[in-house]
Amino acid sequence: MAAGRTEQGTAPFSRSHTLDVLRGLGIVGVMAIHVSQAFPSNIHAVDFAFMCGWTGVNVFYFVSAMTMCLMWMQRTGETNRTVKFYIRRFLRIAPLFWLAIPVYLLINGTGPSDNAPNGIGPVQVILTATFLHGFWPDSVNSVVPGDWSIAAEMTFYLVFPLLITAFGSRRHLYVALAIVLHLVNVCLFKPWAFALFSAYYGPGHEAFVWTTLHISFLNQLPVFLIGCALFFSLRDGFTRSDAAIYAVFVALSFAADRATGSHEFNYLMINLVLGALVVGCIKLAIRLQPLEALGRNSYSMYLSHFAVIYGLRQLWPFADGLVSLLIAYVVTAGLSYLVAGATWHLVERRAQDLAHRLTTAGADRSSVRPTIAATAAGMR
Repeated sequence: MAAGRTEQGTAPFSRSHTLDVLRGLGIVGVMAIHVSQAFPSNIHAVDFAFMCGWTGVNVFYFVSAMTMCLMWMQRTGETNRTVKFYIRRFLRIAPLFWLAIPVYLLINGTGPSDNAPNGIGPVQVILTATFLHGFWPDSVNSVVPGDWSIAAEMTFYLVFPLLITAFGSRRHLYVALAIVLHLVNVCLFKPWAFALFSAYYGPGHEAFVWTTLHISFLNQLPVFLIGCALFFSLRDGFTRSDAAIYAVFVALSFAADRATGSHEFNYLMINLVLGALVVGCIKLAIRLQPLEALGRNSYSMYLSHFAVIYGLRQLWPFADGLVSLLIAYVVTAGLSYLVAGATWHLVERRAQDLAHRLTTAGADRSSVRPTIAATAAGMR
């Protein structure tokens, strides 16, 4: 019965097409915000629309949480499941990320910047290479552009087996933990950490500290937890109790925001709307081949598009404006896609082959190989 329920219940996720569409939407949004920062149209409505692309990262979070739940449930009978999970996730993320570190140190240098007021030194590089950069303000987004989301992803991967082993499919527990962590962050951690790091970095760096606390893992973890809850709600069906617990979440967050001035209530509401849109896309089984192609290459495109934008900015022949922005966006997307194709063959495929060899040895080989084949394309 358990096997049958899992097979039937994961039917909305049994193919990776819609998840790839969502990843494609995520990278489309992420590229939009960064292209518009480098090539502004100087038209307020257009630039604002492009800036809203930051929500693409949060779409990635939801898809990541759902994909991890899917992969975990599909490998119920696998031996040493937690160890093999860590091997797959590490080899999926680390090789390309490590390659990005020297590339961006060469491009951006090590001097002081908005994300590293005192410059980049060995500490920042070591923390980044070990995926611990999310725990210190001037490391979280300084060595590799956008690496704050990689820090959040890797930290989520670290705790995910513990969470799903403890909570299983009891989706209300994921939301309850999200509520607790959100309130702890808003009411306790953020005010304390803001005072601590503002004093550490000195006057004039308050905005930097506030931003790094916003992108901290503690502030992002509730998004992943909601993604896990939505996975099991899609699998088992939504009920009135789901609506009730989300309503409690909204009410408590609003009260905490009014009491502390943390400005995280709006962030929560945006994420709940994004979660609803993700669920809607999955239920409707949305498919669109161009977005699927982008989604399958979204990780490499995420890491490489910053370098592409930097290169274009050095050579760009057009004055800022709407036409310049649109051309820059298309060129950035095209070149990033080509880079992703190259890195897939040179780096990512080799790393996934290694992960496959390490995790399918012995008796597990025959039973696990079909599952890996079914999910590998969606995890590119």
